Amino acid sequence: MKSIDNFFGITAKGSTFKREIIAGLTTFFAMVYILSVNPYFLSEAGMDAGAVFTASALSSAIATLFMALVARLPFALAPGMGLNAFFAFTVCGSMGYKWQFALAAVFVEGIIFILLSVIGVREAIVTSIPANIQKAISVGIGIFIAFIGLFGGNHGIIRLGTPETVPLHVSALNTFPVIITIICIILIGVLLYYDIKGSIFIGLIVGSILYYGIGTPFGLINNIDEIATSFKEWQIVPSLMPVWKGFAAFNWSELLTPNFLIVLFVFLFVDMFDTVGTIIGVASKANLIDEDGHIPGLKGALMADAVGTTVGACLGTSTVTTYVESASGVVAGGKSGFTAVIVSLMFFLSLFLSPIFLAIPAAATNAVLVIVGLFMISPVKQINISDPTEGLPVFLTILMMPLTYNIANGIIFGVTSYVILKLCTGQIKKVKISTTILAAVFVAYLILRAVDIVPAH
Repeated sequence: MKSIDNFFGITAKGSTFKREIIAGLTTFFAMVYILSVNPYFLSEAGMDAGAVFTASALSSAIATLFMALVARLPFALAPGMGLNAFFAFTVCGSMGYKWQFALAAVFVEGIIFILLSVIGVREAIVTSIPANIQKAISVGIGIFIAFIGLFGGNHGIIRLGTPETVPLHVSALNTFPVIITIICIILIGVLLYYDIKGSIFIGLIVGSILYYGIGTPFGLINNIDEIATSFKEWQIVPSLMPVWKGFAAFNWSELLTPNFLIVLFVFLFVDMFDTVGTIIGVASKANLIDEDGHIPGLKGALMADAVGTTVGACLGTSTVTTYVESASGVVAGGKSGFTAVIVSLMFFLSLFLSPIFLAIPAAATNAVLVIVGLFMISPVKQINISDPTEGLPVFLTILMMPLTYNIANGIIFGVTSYVILKLCTGQIKKVKISTTILAAVFVAYLILRAVDIVPAH
């Protein structure tokens, strides 16, 4: 125990083993919803839900353990919300590509991040994006995720209407799944108000109990036989073979196409800023940032993200990233990498409980998406919109993501409008050269889209 204490610096950081264990459990239960939400998302892209569950749990455990042993920080990693939405609903949805295409982009992204982390340029790349737009990206993704939860595959609180009049409308609130979703949203909100640890996980469990407890005897559930079969054929760990067999057939020549490069860039961009922003935010809560703004173990933390993404793609899941829910464990007293060790162990144990997580209904997970969206819009409080050359790009970044059902569009319009507005108002000298180059790439892409060289999506 003394060796473990010395390795992680538990006592030196003013913590204890008991406090670190409680913090690890708190973080795990705050983010364990991903084991039901991620298979649900990626199954919408055509992937096997059981295989995605295994890939999600394994990649989370491996990446978090890497974070614990290399960076020695109390941060946990898992397939990222927002990035899995882009994977399922943009790349495989509106763009029309197969999930193998998206998974290949995630794999290449991970390899690139490993290289960038080794040579230490990821931190420098982050500074090329205006601070306000970085915050706006998080806000836009939050609204996008919440919209997906409210829409619920056209079975949620919001449904499709008549395009000529009202494209979207509030659905009948007396339908059983919608009622469960509303109850879950309210319940999680109340639990969060009282600072109950694991509020999201509790909401998922209560929502699931209500869904099956009320829906089964009254015949309100249409997939109960499928769920029963899943428990009857309970595997110790769901096989990864359905994903591996499909991925083995991918045509790797597609890596050289313009559309692949565009998808790859968006994965790179969103993951880069999501990870760095999360690490900075959680490190600040844990008082791990020194007077010079340096975070001990930052390079290792970024490497954990890169390794997790690469391993996750090989196993069969979307981009792995550092979770903002790590802050819940920090608040509970976690200060060292031993907190992450506990989280990793819990993800390993969850592999043997797949039917339970996969049985959590969409009515409950939809509510979670709304709550996660709330968490992700918190940077809006820090955005300066008093200057129109700052405010308008921020507004376009946020607005275009949910309205076009595409995260990439928000980033493209935000960065491009920022540079153009600064140029037209004589402030171009305030814009970094790297930002201008990025905007030029976006303009070229929009031109190619306009002449149908690349598809509009």
